[in-house]
Amino acid sequence: MVGLICKTCPPAWRDCVYWISSWKRRKSGSLQDNLRDSGKEPERAQEHCLPAFAGGQHFFEYLLVVSLKKKSAGADYEPTITYQFPKRENLLRGQQEEEERLLGAIPLFCFPDGNEWAPLTEYPRETFSFVLTNVDGSRKIGYCRRLLPAGRGPRLPKVYCIISCLGCFGLFSKILDEVEKRHQISLAVIYPFMQGLREAAFPAPGKTVTLKSFIPDSGTEFISLTRPLDSHLEHVDFSSLLRCLRFEQILQIFASAVLERRIIFLAEGLSTLSQCIHAAAALLYPFSWAHTYIPVVPESLLDTVCCPTPFMVGVQTRFQQQVMDSPMEEVLLVNLCEGTFLMSVGDEKDILPPKLQDDILDSLGRGTNEPQTSEQLNEHVSGPFVQFFVKTVGHYASYIKREANGQGHFQERAFCKALTSKANRRFVKKFVKTQLFSLFIQEAEKSRNPPAGYFQQKILEYEDQKKQKKSREKTVK
Repeated sequence: MVGLICKTCPPAWRDCVYWISSWKRRKSGSLQDNLRDSGKEPERAQEHCLPAFAGGQHFFEYLLVVSLKKKSAGADYEPTITYQFPKRENLLRGQQEEEERLLGAIPLFCFPDGNEWAPLTEYPRETFSFVLTNVDGSRKIGYCRRLLPAGRGPRLPKVYCIISCLGCFGLFSKILDEVEKRHQISLAVIYPFMQGLREAAFPAPGKTVTLKSFIPDSGTEFISLTRPLDSHLEHVDFSSLLRCLRFEQILQIFASAVLERRIIFLAEGLSTLSQCIHAAAALLYPFSWAHTYIPVVPESLLDTVCCPTPFMVGVQTRFQQQVMDSPMEEVLLVNLCEGTFLMSVGDEKDILPPKLQDDILDSLGRGTNEPQTSEQLNEHVSGPFVQFFVKTVGHYASYIKREANGQGHFQERAFCKALTSKANRRFVKKFVKTQLFSLFIQEAEKSRNPPAGYFQQKILEYEDQKKQKKSREKTVK
């Protein structure tokens, strides 16, 4: 892991909600004082950065409308929740405090670009997301649609925000379409739709749930919501990342993330920032980024970039100079608008084994000009990086020695020595020291059998291909 560990910075930014509420309560305190309240890292992270989910869970926790309200003093506006569904009642004291922290943090992330707003006649619709990390390491996702409400003359934008623990961006974007359509008629029309959604079970991968909804003057509508069959990619869209950067640059970002370095993405659009940072984190599958992870950093939290522990954050370009002037060490600063690296460590091209780098670039370059669906594009981009992990660490299960009670112990030295390629071995010796790998192995040690999933499927396919290749070579001899 690159960088010194500092007691005054949160190694995993483990409780963004709590941190912000503390910051609001003590604006006069220093950044370092506030960061001390963040506590320790979570003991474990979810299996993926935004985990895959089985069906049957609730779609969402809240639907919120966040509007800009003028402060009592001065001409500035501040974001405020003006609509909430459902209203929570009869909560225990601890639950009520947690809810207040959550709802107190959300407006800041719906309007992360400061408070210098004025009424507008035109404003481009933006769909973006943010992630809030809780005390136990679990994450809640805010799906946002920011736009100008219907009306005449200058007016202020507002945000529809759906809070959920489920990662499925395409599906929630469609839900936001329906919320927006109903809100243009009346807030009262939103309620029956969201109530129906709340009562419906989240579908299993590849399955569809159909909702019936009545709209005045339009009649009854049937809305179908379908999850992608390949659930490990349902929280990501690689198209924005590919529009902004070349394959070689994406590979260097991946290399930096694999060694848990500090990465800052710059772009003006909230949609571009959130989509690109989610895509970068998704390249790490089946491993999970468990450190600081803020797709769009609010202006008031820009000092995050000074933290010496690993982070992956998005910052709007209007704050670029502020970021550049901050004291930072060994950071990869990516300008998504210009497709350039403004700062780098300098060794990003040398982190991964050369042959495996070439394999990834060759795979990415094949068929990229052919028309593809979103699912096909996601698979095309993700596949080579999954294969990279299959070839470097896919043999991990064979080096977990189990006791009679089933508890496993990872044999790190033998695992590394099993790699015949010196370049691969050099890389893996560094990778096994990361939290990415440690958390993954801890889960594998607890499980008696390798987890059934996409990564395991690719490992089995790769092992089968190697067996067939050996068999053919023997036949030729």
